[in-house]
Amino acid sequence: MPKVLVSDPVDQAGLDILSQVAQVDVNTSLSPEELVAAIGDYDALMIRSGTKVTKAVIDAGQNLKIIGRAGVGVDNVDVPEATRRGIVVVNSPEGNTIAAAEHALAMMMSMSRYIPSADRSVKSGEWKRKDFTGVEIYKKTLGVVGLGKIGSHVATVARAMGMKLLAYDPFISAERAEQLGCRLVELDLLFREADYITLHLPKTPETTHLVNEEALATMKPTVRIINCARGGIIDEAALAKALREGTIGGAALDVYESEPLGDSELRELDKAIILTPHLGASTEEAQVNVAIDVAEQIRDVLLGLPARSAVNIPGLRPEVMQKLRPYLQLAETLGNLVGQLAGGRVQELTVRLQGDIAGGDTQPIMVAALKGLLSHALQERVNYVNASIEAKERGIHVIETRDADIRDYTGSLNLSAKGSLGEHSVTGVLLGGSEIRVTDIDEFPINVPPTQHMLFTLHRDMPGIIGKIGSLLGSFNVNIASMQVGRKIVRGDAVMALSLDDPLPEGILDEILKVPGIRDAYTVNL
Repeated sequence: MPKVLVSDPVDQAGLDILSQVAQVDVNTSLSPEELVAAIGDYDALMIRSGTKVTKAVIDAGQNLKIIGRAGVGVDNVDVPEATRRGIVVVNSPEGNTIAAAEHALAMMMSMSRYIPSADRSVKSGEWKRKDFTGVEIYKKTLGVVGLGKIGSHVATVARAMGMKLLAYDPFISAERAEQLGCRLVELDLLFREADYITLHLPKTPETTHLVNEEALATMKPTVRIINCARGGIIDEAALAKALREGTIGGAALDVYESEPLGDSELRELDKAIILTPHLGASTEEAQVNVAIDVAEQIRDVLLGLPARSAVNIPGLRPEVMQKLRPYLQLAETLGNLVGQLAGGRVQELTVRLQGDIAGGDTQPIMVAALKGLLSHALQERVNYVNASIEAKERGIHVIETRDADIRDYTGSLNLSAKGSLGEHSVTGVLLGGSEIRVTDIDEFPINVPPTQHMLFTLHRDMPGIIGKIGSLLGSFNVNIASMQVGRKIVRGDAVMALSLDDPLPEGILDEILKVPGIRDAYTVNL
């Protein structure tokens, strides 16, 4: 049974899901050294923000197949190293969307009305109403930096409260921004014009200290800044200086460059700033949601299925997966089949997407086809994470073509590979949305479901040849489950596809090739 290590506190609902398919060990007190020592025994690691999954951890995790982060960010995981090792890294991009968005909005409201300071004042026996005269957010301009799911929800609620919206996001179209009621602008203009600025970005080299001394100097003296995204996006020393000198109106932070927040001059600013201890996802609902989401993905990967929110698999976004999931197994099966027909040293793979699947984002299908192509040679070493890397390292030229006009079926895939055994092609479709059928081998029409053990022959279409192959297989105690022949013309060349109950014994292929009329023969094990 697979083993899963849970090294940060997660909701019991997630543990219950994992327990259905794996042995689950919960240990939330491991030091970095203890984690490195322990991880080699586990197939999966489930974390939150507390555990740092470094290169040392990944190198020690010889059996690791997946790392699951119950939350949005994965900045505490060495994703490039995990990708190199073929380890899937997943997160929960939507599990705490509402919680994080609501916390940003709560910070904005609390900062505008000085609620934390007023609360402390009353509890200490004071009644200083004039000290806490706030401002209204109605008709103020909110600058949303990052219009992902969280930023979009913040924008939607803020618009409903009567705020004007500016947005900066280089990956969002003007049409999408307009749907949310936002005017898409450059970052420097947003900094200059906004009354409130809320940050919803990952921490990357490009976004580190995005809000720095120079940026703060361009802002309105009344601007209020909210960061519930990632620590390090704001230069905290520059922010403290601006607040202390009164060059900006206020700030509210839930995340910090170093957590927990240690000695910091931010603590000394009192009413000018609100500080919370990384509470963005700390709601009962969010804790359950992210635990379930990531646990389900770990379960699926351990069962051999693709993850829906893998951050290091190109194109496998949840909305894309929903549409393309049925075609991934088709692509992988056809890739495996054509790879064995073409031989171990494949130099080129052409994937032709036909019919309905020719439109939209098809990168997952390309990844699945490569995984199938390499799986016979690399076995467990290849997966959805490293298939493209492995293909590139082996010098395989990958070509993608699309033809939406082919309508023999709703959608079909044609894979062609050039290898040490020549060039071969296969075409496959899904019947009823899930049943895989191979409909073409080297341009010969057939209609067979792929099975574990198969034999393909190229032969002359002549009387008696099928019977000879059947008798020969019977003499080796190999049982035929099904057989079909595809031909273009009578008495010309033909392809025979046989599904077998047993693998072919050693030496039988040489005997098949001796049968008069047999031009070539291939065994395939899927």
